[in-house]
Amino acid sequence: MKKQSINREYNFPDADLYTQCRERIQYIKRDEKEFESYAYANSKIKQFEHLCDNFSDQPDDDELIGNQMEATNKKNQGKEKLKSAIRSVMTRVASKYNTRSGHYRKFGTLKMNDMSDPKLLLCGRRVVRVSNKLLDFLAETGLRQAHIDEVQQAAAAFENSIHIQQDKVSDRDIFVEKRIELGNELYRELVLVCNIGKDIWAEKNKAKYENYTIYESNNEQKKARKERLKKEAPTSKK
Repeated sequence: MKKQSINREYNFPDADLYTQCRERIQYIKRDEKEFESYAYANSKIKQFEHLCDNFSDQPDDDELIGNQMEATNKKNQGKEKLKSAIRSVMTRVASKYNTRSGHYRKFGTLKMNDMSDPKLLLCGRRVVRVSNKLLDFLAETGLRQAHIDEVQQAAAAFENSIHIQQDKVSDRDIFVEKRIELGNELYRELVLVCNIGKDIWAEKNKAKYENYTIYESNNEQKKARKERLKKEAPTSKK
């Protein structure tokens, strides 16, 4: 059964989530005595901090995409190296057999530049197999076992680079899902402490109540702070 995709429970950037959580931790420590009456003691504060640290330690999407791009570049380099090794063999083959002949076509290298990665890999293996069979007949073209071995090694390296690239794609999927899970867990804790904080200060201190308001973006938070400072600022007498 296919695993159901996980959706984010918050609609602002991960960096904002982390920043808001860190800020609330400072407010909780300031209001530690009040939070104790809600059974939110020092041990829970430390758990909240641990969640923050664990979340921030996860690689972000830019890092994962960078790793994927590096693997793709190496794969493409391996692809070109394999094609070069194949061409080295086929140039010698073409000096003995017409490119339209059955002997030439059995190497399967027609339209090599248009081949997908899997097809090119199979082509490389076919070139090795056919070349080994016809090596005695192609010796006069300058073809040697070293040329065939070069194709075989390039094909093996290319195959390995394909696997590495696929692993990086899978790594990204896994880490993205893990980051969403951790982000959701962290967000739920943020909502919990903010609800406690607002309940504590709802009828006592408006400024501290606002400290526990969750904003969807830093921009909204800055606007709210600016408005709050305007209201709290003493009016000048004329």
